[in-house]
Order: sequence, then C-alpha cells, then structure tokens
Amino acid sequence: MFPSARKPRKALKAPPPPERREIDINGRALPLTIKRDLRATRLTLRIEPGGRALRMTVPNGIAERDIREFLARHQGWLMTKLAKFRSTNELEDGGYVMIRGVAHRIEATGRLRGLTEAVIVEDEAVLRVGGMEESIPRRISDFLKKEARLELDRLVAVHAGRIGKRVKSLTLRDTRSRWGSCSADGALSFSWRIAMAPPHVIDYLAAHEVAHLREMNHSPAFWSLCTQLCPATEEAKRWLKRNGSLLHAVDFG
Repeated sequence: MFPSARKPRKALKAPPPPERREIDINGRALPLTIKRDLRATRLTLRIEPGGRALRMTVPNGIAERDIREFLARHQGWLMTKLAKFRSTNELEDGGYVMIRGVAHRIEATGRLRGLTEAVIVEDEAVLRVGGMEESIPRRISDFLKKEARLELDRLVAVHAGRIGKRVKSLTLRDTRSRWGSCSADGALSFSWRIAMAPPHVIDYLAAHEVAHLREMNHSPAFWSLCTQLCPATEEAKRWLKRNGSLLHAVDFG
C-alpha cells in the first residue's frame, strides 16, 4: 500500500468588508451598506428598522454594474415603502402619535408648564403637550416612556406571578434590533416604543420576556408557555412584523 495524501483544499478568499455609501431615493439621501457574502446566491435589499438606512447583500464577485441596475429597478419599491415611514413622523401641533394603538392628535397648549396628557375631546383622542414648540417631540417621548413603564411593570408582575418566577429588574431602552430581552439572572429590558402599540401587543411582549425566565430559548415549550400567558401571541407577532418598523420610524429628536 502506497501512502497517499489528500489534495489540500484551496482556501476561500474572504469577502471585502462592508461598503458604505449614500443613495438618493426621491430626493432623500439614505445610508446604504453593501455586504458581499460568500454564501449568498442572489442580491437582496432590506430597509433597516425605522426606514433610516438600507442594507444590501450581494454574492461575492458581483459587478458594480449589476448592483446599480438592481438598485435602479427597485427605486419604485423603495419610494413606496419609505413613504410610509415619513407619514409617521409628524410630532408637531396637528400631527398624530400612536398611544396604545390609538392615533392621538397632538395639541400644543402653548403653556410653558403643565403635564402632557391624553384626553378625549368630542370623541377624538388628543394628546395635549405644553412647552416650547421645539420641545414637543421630547415631551411626547417622555410621556410614552412613563406609559410603557406603567404598563410593563403591571403586566410583567402579573405574568411572573403566574409562573412563580422573580424578576430582578426592568429597564427601558430605545433599542432597534429587538423589542425586549431577558438575562439569565432575571433582568428584563424593553423598548419603550412599544407604548405606541395596541394593548395585546404590549401584553405579548411582557409575556414573551417573562416566559424566558423559565425557558431561555425559543423551543416549542417556550412558545407554548408564551401562548398560555398571552393567548393573542400569534396575532401580536403578526402585528409587530407588519408595523414594528413604523414605530421605529418616529423621530423624537
């Protein structure tokens, strides 16, 4: 028997680092990140949460001409999608903001002092905001943070009590990649923007993270527990998939 040697495999050339550039969409300049992927078989284009940037994945070796043609073909699609994000960003007197899934008309009171409050005026939901005009977005975000804290504190306590688990802490952040998280030691974190979503979606988010206190995974057992805590789990997941980016698009300054 003669000794044999396997032919050494040719090392795959690593793709270049992501390229960042700007692209004009109907007069609006947006950051575009182009990532070349050895495993990609086709070009894909994604709008980042909030509609503030674009990400493109291309197979390694694709020519610049093909990238430009792909972007040109999708100009119409981008304009349609991005228009939806723009319509949600009117935090000024007469504009609208969602609170627990209900569109509230913003009413600038003109008073330098006074609480931001949600009221019903002649069957219309209104958010009254005081202060200087330039402070309206910040005052609205402060209001939403308080609403998120009230709702999530209550819902988390209810769900945690149902499964006999202790919550170490509850933190609110303005995250883009996820709506909530749960650490191994029981620390929960949520995006306060969820206060703009309907009540059943807020309830689902609380139930989702509390369920992780028992099941630190997304196994069938986890989803079963999540649905026990929040029967509207599937409906809420669909709502977030359709509308989550619109909540991220609201610019509070």
